[in-house]
Amino acid sequence: MSTPSEEPKIGLALGSGSARGWAHVGVIKALRELGVTPHIVAGSSVGAIVGAIYCLDALEGFERWLLKLTRRDVIAYMDMRFSAGGLVHGRRLLKTFHENFGDPQFSDLRLPFAVVATDIETGQEVWLQEGSIAEAVRASISLPGVFAPTRYDGRWLVDGGLVNPVPVSLARAMGANRIIAVSLNEGLVGRPFRRAGGLREASTDPNWLERLTANVRINASWLNPAVRQEPTDSDSDTPGLMQVLASSLNIMQDRITRSRMAGDPPDLVVAPRVEQIGLLEFDRAAEAIAEGEASIHRVAQAIEELY
Repeated sequence: MSTPSEEPKIGLALGSGSARGWAHVGVIKALRELGVTPHIVAGSSVGAIVGAIYCLDALEGFERWLLKLTRRDVIAYMDMRFSAGGLVHGRRLLKTFHENFGDPQFSDLRLPFAVVATDIETGQEVWLQEGSIAEAVRASISLPGVFAPTRYDGRWLVDGGLVNPVPVSLARAMGANRIIAVSLNEGLVGRPFRRAGGLREASTDPNWLERLTANVRINASWLNPAVRQEPTDSDSDTPGLMQVLASSLNIMQDRITRSRMAGDPPDLVVAPRVEQIGLLEFDRAAEAIAEGEASIHRVAQAIEELY
């Protein structure tokens, strides 16, 4: 923890959470409104995406693009390749990034930025802060089973959320002495097993991913919590495969986040309430961004006290 005599050097640690991560956009917007400008940004998984866009001074245009994103658009970005170690190869995402930003390097950024990834062979936490931003971000978002691993500097890298879901330690190592951590894990544990009551109405096309993946059986309720899984056998109480996998992932990230932040606590934790947004529901940016802004407003007084 920092001491009152230190000159404030704000670090923003943006956590993992797939589609819930669009809340980071709202968080950064609301911080701006309060006059808070981070000196250092660290991101894990989707936090790496938003952090990179922010450090490239492109957040406003990115938000406009997000708000226009439809489910059809999300499908179009998924270059399915079932033999590549994940359902989605990720080349289309890289191509889109390069078309909009070229190939910026970490050294081109206006402020220090770094991302977390995981070495799938050793389990080692890897901090990326040199070279191509696009390649580093692509490695950090490689959610096992969904995105194929990325070969980076001789290593096979996967999602940073496996080892450091909210990279407080990275922000601190980069020199931050006032750290605002944004965790997207609030209310997640047990979410795939809850009923849909009170949530968004079920999609009129809940099985879109099943049809997209053709011969690969994927339970759409894993991706969209508002859609209740139909029982596939006589035991209606038995959880489905993807329910178990999604819940296991949620438990893992929640427990790792709590453990990491207990050992290296940030000065402030911001926790947007976005648990209702499914893993790949990237088309729900408007509500995620709005909740990101609201989460900052809830802790505005605590933010002022950081100075």
